[in-house]
Amino acid sequence: MIDATAKPTGELTLRTLAMPADANAAGDIFGGWVMAQMDLACGIRAAERARGRVVTAAVQEMAFAMPVKIGDTLCVYTEISRVGRTSMTLKVETWAQRYLTHIMEKVTEATFVMVALDADGKPTPVPAS
Repeated sequence: MIDATAKPTGELTLRTLAMPADANAAGDIFGGWVMAQMDLACGIRAAERARGRVVTAAVQEMAFAMPVKIGDTLCVYTEISRVGRTSMTLKVETWAQRYLTHIMEKVTEATFVMVALDADGKPTPVPAS
């Protein structure tokens, strides 16, 4: 059951269009492509917070509630839920704005852990906000 009143949580960090090259023969977008967009969004948000280079250290379980179709606009929302010494935990929600409509449906969510790195590629403290 789709909750039409549900709203995304977090800050809109990335919007992109789902294209035919990202889909299988049935027109469903590959889950790996969706996950890659989520990773990009986390990289953007975490790098801004760390004021420097970050890498993905872990992704917690993801389950897809519904498919993304060709033509949908994928909207990735991020929220930094925890900042450790060298790492950050981000909650990520991915929504599909259905092609040529204002309908937004939640596709998946996950928790990403990002680690700040120095110029030598070693973990470095995340600056105080």
